[in-house]
Amino acid sequence: MNVHGNSRFRLAMVAMVAVAAVLTLGTLPAAAARRARRNPRTKAAAPSVVPLDQIHVLGDRPAPFGLDAKAAIMIDARSGATLYAYNEHDKLQPASLAKLMTFYLVLKALHQGRITPDTMVTVSEKAWRLSMNSTVSRMFLQVGQRVAVHDLLFGLMVSSGNDAAVALAEYLAGSTDAFTVQMNQEGKELGLSETHFENPDGLPMPEMYTTAFDMVKLGRAITERFPDAFTYTSAKEFTFDKIRQRNFNTLLFYDPRVNGLKTGHVEEAGFHLVASAHANGMYLISAVLGTPSAAARRVETEKLVDWALRTYSSVQPDWHKTLPGKLRVYGGAADEVAVAPAEVPYVTVEHGQEGKVSLQGSFSASYLVAPVSKGQRVGALVLMVDGKPQSTIPVLAGAAVGRGGLLKRLVDRLRMRL
Repeated sequence: MNVHGNSRFRLAMVAMVAVAAVLTLGTLPAAAARRARRNPRTKAAAPSVVPLDQIHVLGDRPAPFGLDAKAAIMIDARSGATLYAYNEHDKLQPASLAKLMTFYLVLKALHQGRITPDTMVTVSEKAWRLSMNSTVSRMFLQVGQRVAVHDLLFGLMVSSGNDAAVALAEYLAGSTDAFTVQMNQEGKELGLSETHFENPDGLPMPEMYTTAFDMVKLGRAITERFPDAFTYTSAKEFTFDKIRQRNFNTLLFYDPRVNGLKTGHVEEAGFHLVASAHANGMYLISAVLGTPSAAARRVETEKLVDWALRTYSSVQPDWHKTLPGKLRVYGGAADEVAVAPAEVPYVTVEHGQEGKVSLQGSFSASYLVAPVSKGQRVGALVLMVDGKPQSTIPVLAGAAVGRGGLLKRLVDRLRMRL
């Protein structure tokens, strides 16, 4: 073939390749669309980061960042102050976060003495069937097996076992339906007005929902009322019947300040994490809901923990320097009664403002007249930062004081007039 023939041949080949490329590229979008139709479980795009002007930060500070999550909130667990929040009242499927209420009710039963950590629970067929379901988390219980409450709590909080949740619920209430009623009743008592439970394990149900706000409130109630909760929430792994499982809360492996609480995931809502952390005298509770992946819920929560500990301090002023611990009682079986704030005074401030915290206290009267009831309000403490009131805490009588005898009342009446 001559030179001109070679040139024509090369041109023809180039043209054929170009046409083939165009045809191939043209089919890609259609092929991708067909694949998406064949696989309806393909993940949607990650939720967009919330605009900074929609984020509420303590002290009206500018928001430091947005999170790749549908909703988030972080509080100082001691003062109750909200440090960071957005969409915290938006309702989402809780997924395994529902197990936090199951956990709460079991811990409550333990502290009431209705059960002990060594109480043996017989695994029902219903619980066992969940352990055979490969699409849910489980601790691999066997039907008829007898398992200690202690182990079931690890299975609940570390392995996130749906089978453990059902076994505990059935033991405490007789059935999962009866236990769910208790979950919602307890939720009302705790003020979880934005939450409704349908089961003890969190498997999605149309009428089940919660909010980041309520989950932080529940996390705070657990850690305040049952300090032994950390035994179960901080465990990095749990082995049952020679099956070892790592905690789904992977932040425990990355940040030693984190000591709980619970993860959750459901296709509809995304990946959740309610976390507790402690460092430098601060106790934090956060809820990050609806992230696009398990890794994202860890990374976004750690952002909050780092930022909060860099930015704020939790201060406990000594109220004894402001008010005496006792108040005079006239006409009673006792001459005085112990008094104290209804709660330990804490206030959250920005770093550098710790020295600006002060208290103002006053009694309703300089003395009391019997009878005095336990819990009777006798005064108030006002928490101040830089001279500005932040909150008011009632001061209460610590005990009841009944009326004294006739002679005692007469003598005290004369003393009151002097």
